[in-house]
Amino acid sequence: MNISASKKSLSGEIVVPGSKSHTIRALILATMADGVSRIKNPLPSADCLSTAAAVPLIGAEIDLGLTEGVPGSEWIVHGAGKNIHLPSDIVDVGNSGTLLYFISAIVANFEGTSVITGDASIKKRPVNHVADALVQLGAESYTTRPGVNGCPLIVRGKIKPGTVRTSGEISSQYISGLMIAGILLDGTLNIELSNPKETPYLTMTQKWLEKAGVPVTISDDFKHIQVKGPVPIKAFDVTIPSDWEAVAFPLVAGIISDSEVVIKNIDGSGTQGDDAIVEILKSIGAEIDWNKENETITVRGGKKTRDGIGRLSTENLPGGELHVKISGFPDAICALAVAACFTEGTVVIEDAAVCRRKETDRLKVVTSELKKLGADIEEGEDFLKIFGHSPVLSDGSKNPDFKLHGGYVESYDDHRMAMSLAVLGLGLPDGERVIVKDAECCSVSFPHFYDVMNCLNADYKIVE
Repeated sequence: MNISASKKSLSGEIVVPGSKSHTIRALILATMADGVSRIKNPLPSADCLSTAAAVPLIGAEIDLGLTEGVPGSEWIVHGAGKNIHLPSDIVDVGNSGTLLYFISAIVANFEGTSVITGDASIKKRPVNHVADALVQLGAESYTTRPGVNGCPLIVRGKIKPGTVRTSGEISSQYISGLMIAGILLDGTLNIELSNPKETPYLTMTQKWLEKAGVPVTISDDFKHIQVKGPVPIKAFDVTIPSDWEAVAFPLVAGIISDSEVVIKNIDGSGTQGDDAIVEILKSIGAEIDWNKENETITVRGGKKTRDGIGRLSTENLPGGELHVKISGFPDAICALAVAACFTEGTVVIEDAAVCRRKETDRLKVVTSELKKLGADIEEGEDFLKIFGHSPVLSDGSKNPDFKLHGGYVESYDDHRMAMSLAVLGLGLPDGERVIVKDAECCSVSFPHFYDVMNCLNADYKIVE
């Protein structure tokens, strides 16, 4: 479907869905546990449902609490425990890179051959680095298509305790997968990383393993990780916190429009690196109040701010520029790039090569689609540089240098691209609108995104 977005003032309260990263980790560890685990507030997104469909292949039983085909707010997992086994069929991970990289390492613990595949997007995601890591531990692993670095991936176990030396640069997900796989090893797994990226997600995995009683250590520079197995895991009950990757979109929508929005059920645990977006946006003048006790964020933009102007600018930053090292939370790049287009000054999103290996090459497609809407943006090998303008001058009058306009844009079936471009439309001048093609892909991480935002008066419409 195509979604139309135009200038709107937002108001009201919303609750952002549970974290995808936490939900998938909970499902995987509940599968490895002995007993019945209960997962409350799970994210019923496509990626999480792909995980729920995959883990029964290695021994779990899943009850999603379906009502008329809709997953409930509590999922029950009957864990495989010591009976966890080689997949009983080909593992189809759908569009989930997290599941791909997690399950590849876990199934390497079993004697026999596993085949892992996914949708067209997943088949373009690199997997040679995964195969190399598993081979270092004694497995056989290779792709089915000679010369193609992508699924289907063959994994033939069984891995043994030892040391893996890998960059960690391509993704943190396969490192987390190795850490989880270490639970089943009869001995110590050492992971040596030469260039670790997305490190907050490694911390998230560490905290999950520690909660399950698994001995795990990570050095301060994230270059040395150690997991000691085997560890029998007991069933658990957990409530999934809100997803900071999803919070970014209503947050940016609020600061680029004349809006006042309250986002509830905010995760203040510090386990999601994407919460860095709050301080980044505040550094350019965004009015964001985070009440950690009440677990709420109130965001005001434009005429709804305290000064009635709400101008975003880099002028008070060193050198008059905002520099964001994005490697720790790369999923925020699309939303941050949109915010930068409404900010007076230069925003440099750097250390961003990891963003090229997501659902799309996000450096390339962000540049392409924002240019269609009048943005002044430069793409480098591992950075984006955005020369933005606020819609208003410091006195609140119209800024003649603000050139963003409407148009047709592609989502590339990338959920974060679709939501970011739909958000951008809310801040455009009167009479302009953005049409986002194939916008339904947001269901991968934020089901019913457009309906939720329409509760705030976003007025997203389905169009031809």
